[in-house]
Amino acid sequence: MACDTRLKPRQTIQERAREVRSAVERLAQALAQGRVKAVVGPQGAIAFTGWDTASRDGLTDACAYRTLMRTGDAVARMHIQRAEAMAGRGVSKQTVASGLHSHDGGKTWHGH
Repeated sequence: MACDTRLKPRQTIQERAREVRSAVERLAQALAQGRVKAVVGPQGAIAFTGWDTASRDGLTDACAYRTLMRTGDAVARMHIQRAEAMAGRGVSKQTVASGLHSHDGGKTWHGH
């Protein structure tokens, strides 16, 4: 996955993979505890509000979403499904792949 290969200086791919797993686990815990909320945009993009920069470890919302869906954390998936229901639309794989994202927790969306 692309976020696994965005290495920091002198970091190995294995170290980055562990870092990504750890950040996604922290995100899943924060979702379960209600500290972070999933938001689905009008185009089907996803953002995680309240997910602070330190916990992200350089991950984008899209990368975290793809990892969560791949690893199958049931509670995190439930929170994403709730966000989809509240938005009245599902997360679009095409939109996520296109790079549409939010810098402000889902208030505005950018494709830059």
